[in-house]
Parts: sequence; structure tokens; C-alpha cells
Amino acid sequence: MRCEVVTAARTAKVTDGDGDGDGREGTGEGATGVMGPLPLPRPLLRSALGLYLDLHAHPELSGHEHRTADLLAARLAGHGLAVTRAVGGGHGLVGVLRNGPGPTVLLRTELDALPVTEATGLPYASTTPGVMHACGHDLHIAAVTGAVALLAADRDSWRGTLLVVGQPAEETLSGARPMLEDGRLYERFGTPDAVLAQHAAPLPAGTVAHAPGGAPLMAGSIAADVTLHGRGGHAATPHLTLDPVLMAAATVLGLQSVAAHATAPAEQAVLTVGSVRAGERGNITPDTAELSLTARAFTDSALDRLLAAATRVVRAQAAAAGAPRDPELTVTARSPALLPDPALTAAVRRAHEGALGAARVLDAAPSTATEDFPHFAAGGAPTAYWLLGTTGVRQWRAARAGGALVDPNHAPGFAPDVRPALPAGITALAAAARHVLGAGPGDGGEAES
Repeated sequence: MRCEVVTAARTAKVTDGDGDGDGREGTGEGATGVMGPLPLPRPLLRSALGLYLDLHAHPELSGHEHRTADLLAARLAGHGLAVTRAVGGGHGLVGVLRNGPGPTVLLRTELDALPVTEATGLPYASTTPGVMHACGHDLHIAAVTGAVALLAADRDSWRGTLLVVGQPAEETLSGARPMLEDGRLYERFGTPDAVLAQHAAPLPAGTVAHAPGGAPLMAGSIAADVTLHGRGGHAATPHLTLDPVLMAAATVLGLQSVAAHATAPAEQAVLTVGSVRAGERGNITPDTAELSLTARAFTDSALDRLLAAATRVVRAQAAAAGAPRDPELTVTARSPALLPDPALTAAVRRAHEGALGAARVLDAAPSTATEDFPHFAAGGAPTAYWLLGTTGVRQWRAARAGGALVDPNHAPGFAPDVRPALPAGITALAAAARHVLGAGPGDGGEAES
């Protein structure tokens, strides 16, 4: 991902603004930077910024987002939305604002942070050891509340129903499906005419980027846990043990060739082992070793082939080592590729060009990052999803000139320049929602009888 970011930073045709944000000065109230001034009320921006700073300093891991959900629920209720908690179990919530007959628009934001130790040096850096909003979900929440504030304050200009979904456990790809299935989201609150979401990305702050019509924006993925069984004992007598650490090392190396041999190069597949866990001390051979991996591709068939090949490698390495028990490979999450609806995406892109200026609306290349947002297309609900630039001007110019790499999502140094990014995120969500919602009497529509 870092290579992709640097390439984009050196080649994207985006006009730099007059701001000097570098991702580490994002506490100002102005809306300057790459975007230039945005016509948003200063109190609204100040409120959204305050929420962002609070959330960033107090991140919560997947499944533990109680404080985050409380803050979002309070903001939505303050704008007149009826809030329902524990939708699908956990900390999922739904806010509803009904404003007469008309279309239903769903705005989705995620709640969770990552097990990353922050290294930004920001004055509002995480106060929770080992946990960080390294993927921008704090920015997403703040932008949603700002967009809701705009829409709630101007109800004469639109008609319809606004749904806001606060989704937990996106980082583990386990939050969307329970809300839709166990929580019966669409049965209880109505199937939306459009589902809208955005995601922070290392693009110029103040810009948004859409996938070209019909193209995928993100890959589908499979997450799996592997347990390898050995025979523990004293490190001084390796002949009396069967070392699962060596088995795990051989397995990791074997898995590195899976993507190259199970898929064609044009399929853009990748398999990564992100976690290896075994033992407690150097003089003890453990009984087991555990791996966690993810496979990513843009088609279900490619994902199936990656999983089958990975399973073969795991079993073969265990057999070659003479493992006393067969290994276990458990799929913990699966999500399809993110394919935004072409017609809705084209319409939303036009709305963004009108609200932000055409120069600030970019094309996004497919990314092997992954999301569980595609589950919100259940029942044929059209979805639109775009990237929200977060990289400050100084960082962007330096990267384009061949300097330091831009810290991408999930990196300890990921630091959005919130001054231009937050107003752009608010504007992008509100403009997209207004496009779908019906016109109210203030826009020449007919008043509800």
C-alpha cells in the first residue's frame, strides 16, 4: 500500500491550495488547506472538530466501542434523531430522522479503532495504550455528525428519511452482517434507496475519489486463524520435542507463494500472514503455534482458490513435520469485493463536483484494502462509497518531490490533516444525501399535506 500511495502522491494532478497543514496541526477551526474555504457554519465545524479530537484521544477496539457509541448516540439525539442501540448485538446503533414522505438515505460510519501504538506526536494522540484510530474512523464519525447537523437544521429543503448507522467491529469484518441479519436492520428501519459511506485515504486532504463506473473500489477478503500442533518440552532436548515454531516458520514461507500460484497476475490477489504467536520463553518448546492470515482478491472464485491453496499448505507443512494432530484452519470473517452501484456513484460524483469543485473529485484505482460495507447492499440496496483525502499539503508536496513516504492507514504515524479533511467529509456526505432525498418546499417541492 505504501508504494501505491507514493505513486499517487507523485502523479496525481491536484492543485495544491494555500494551506500548510501537515497532518500534525489539525486542531484549527478554519477550513483552509487544499480545499480552500468551505461554506460551513463555524459552530458546526467547531462541534465536529471537538468530537473528532475526543474520539481520537479515546479509541476503542472492535467489540468494545461503548464510549464511542455513547458519544455518537448523544450527538444524533441532539439533532432530533430517534436512536436505537444494540442493533444486532454489541454496540451497533441506528438513528432515524423522518421528514415526510420521500426516499430513505442511509449514512454509515464505523466505530472501532486498531491495536496500534500511536507514534504521531499529536497533542491529542491516543491516551489508550496500544490502541489507535489508525484508520480514520474517528474522522468518519465526526463527518457524519456534521452532515446530520446540516440536514437537521435545514429540513425545509428536503423530504424523506435519514438513517445513520454506527457500525461496530469493521476492522474485524464482523460488524455489518450481524446488524443486517441478527438486528434485522432493513426490516426494522426500512430498506434504503441509497447507502452512502466514505473512507479516509492518503490522498490530498480536501479531495474525494470515486471508482470509475462499474469498477471495484476494494477487494473482497477472507480472514482465517490457524493452529499448528507440536509436542512441547525443554529447549535443551529438541530430539524429544516436535517444535511448532519451526512448523509455523515453514508454513509462513510456504504461504508466501500461494497468491502467485493460485491466481493469475491480473487478478491482483494477495495473501498476508499478519500475526504469529507461539510460546512464552526461549528455553521452552511450546505445544502449539498460531497464525492469523488474510487473503484478498476481487472475485469470489479467486478468494476460494486462495483459501483452498492456503489450506493445502498448512496441512502439508504439518504432515511433513510429523505433527501429532491435524492443524485447524478457521475462517473468522469473509467479505465480498466492494462494487459501488454505477448509476448512484455517477450521481453522487456529480453532486460532489458541484459541492467541492470538479478539480477536487478524483478517480480511485482499485485497492486490495477490504471492507464489510458491501453487506449493506443486501436486498439490492444501491451503494455509493468514496475515498476522503487526508494528507496535508506539506506531506503531499514532499512525497511528490520524492521525499518521505506518506503514512497510510493502519500505520502508527497515520495523521489526517483534519482542517481540510473534516469540512470536505461533511460536505461530501451532506451533498450526496441531498441528491437522493426528495426536494422540500424550500427547494420548490410541495409541502407535506
